[in-house]
Amino acid sequence: MEWLATLGRTLGFSLAAGVNLYATVAILGLASRYQWVELPEQFNAFDNPWIIGAAAVLYAVEFVADKVPWVDSIWDSVHTLIRPVGGALIAVASLGDASPAMTGAIALLGGVVSASGHATKAGTRVAANTSPEPFSNWMLSVGEDLFVIGLSFITLKFPLFALGVSLAILFLIVMAARSIWKWLRRREPAAIVK
Repeated sequence: MEWLATLGRTLGFSLAAGVNLYATVAILGLASRYQWVELPEQFNAFDNPWIIGAAAVLYAVEFVADKVPWVDSIWDSVHTLIRPVGGALIAVASLGDASPAMTGAIALLGGVVSASGHATKAGTRVAANTSPEPFSNWMLSVGEDLFVIGLSFITLKFPLFALGVSLAILFLIVMAARSIWKWLRRREPAAIVK
């Protein structure tokens, strides 16, 4: 049963990191440092005051950047490699001591899950930036922050529930990507005819 809780932490934190890495790291660090919940020992890696402080400062920068149309997309572009790598590192931390093969597999899983969250966020932001009003960016940004904070706290307190939530969200991401892909494929022949 513990391996399911570990998988729940891996998926929950990696998915949250794909949307906002710095908020996820800050929450992990604060939860570990102040023992909000009983966490496995390996999460002590995040309770360093410098890590918490750096994550909080970078979260503040991201909080502002996310509210400005097109600046948010530039910020997301810069983080296309950072968030998946961060998600992979969080996934490895949630694993603890394991064989090199298991560590590699969990790092890959965490990176892929984090990249999925990042791609969904970045794609949604690009679509929102085509709108002439700035309110959609603000609403999306606040919604993303609430999602990351909510998923992180669920993952901290109820890792098995986080596993189910994360799997459901990943399923929705895959289905949405599949629908977009089909829509683009149908449009392709029409573009060639013109």
